[in-house]
Amino acid sequence: MMTSDSSISDLIVVGGGPTGLFGAFYAGLRGLSVRIVDSLGVLGGQLATLYPEKYIFDVGGFPKILAKDLVKNLIEQAGQFKPAVSLGERVERLVQGEDKIFSLHTDKSLHRGRTVLIAAGVGAFEPKTLPLENAKQYEGKGLHYFVTRLDTLQGKRILIVGGGDSAVDWANTLSPLAKSITLIHRRDQFRAHEQSVEQMKSGPTRILTFHELRDVRGGEYIEHVTIYDNRTKHEQSFEIDALLVNIGFQSALGPIKDWGLEIEGGSIKVDPTMQTNRPGIFAAGDIATFPGKLKLIATGFGEACTAVNFAKHYLDPKAHVFPGHSSNMKF
Repeated sequence: MMTSDSSISDLIVVGGGPTGLFGAFYAGLRGLSVRIVDSLGVLGGQLATLYPEKYIFDVGGFPKILAKDLVKNLIEQAGQFKPAVSLGERVERLVQGEDKIFSLHTDKSLHRGRTVLIAAGVGAFEPKTLPLENAKQYEGKGLHYFVTRLDTLQGKRILIVGGGDSAVDWANTLSPLAKSITLIHRRDQFRAHEQSVEQMKSGPTRILTFHELRDVRGGEYIEHVTIYDNRTKHEQSFEIDALLVNIGFQSALGPIKDWGLEIEGGSIKVDPTMQTNRPGIFAAGDIATFPGKLKLIATGFGEACTAVNFAKHYLDPKAHVFPGHSSNMKF
């Protein structure tokens, strides 16, 4: 390890999602000591908290893998180099002293590091909720914004609202388990991977485009819904057991926006080395932006590697930016 003072990490990783975990692993591979800081109580980010039972299809080497299993593998991989982990801590301030050491203040403690990798995904996030007056009373009682256990929807009549990757993927994942699935989307164009859309269209899911949700009703639990065609205004009602809403997320950088970083469209601008406008601070994954940016887990892994390599070079200008292939390393 490069650090002689054990209280100072070579790299502080802000965010314990897939990009942060792989960045922590790669930093260990390059001989850096690491501390991971995350506001959640578990590692894995959105994959662990929102989509543990959802299949991921676009990670190299896995035809498909459950999100919770991908997280388990990433934690095991990063754990090889024993990074320090601080969970349940909300980041607040990041300052750099005259000694060039960064001090990351959270709501619970202080962490010091020689470099910083911000891999905080979309920042603080929460699902967009239904704009219906009585929707809140059904949260957890038939109304779901994410699914943590598939067995809770076994044999149910399900209505899915949305047209993005999450809505389409859930339709494909739940269709073998559900009694019936209907998906409504306010347009006839889906913001999802083409193959996933084709799979949904060829499966048992009933798809109603140009339809929106008008009303939800029931007793203690949701029992039926009313939807309408936004072109003709024609309404129809039917019984359901579960309503899964995937209409996006509201996200915010929170205190990160006050760290003196250049922000563009709610994301942190980086150069080709994944470094921000503040030397020694890097960003990778969904929180980073640059021309041609593609927000995928797979690309986040590559960005993390680039950031770590240049963080190593920042700490030791004599170090090679590219150390060679891992198959030739001994660790």
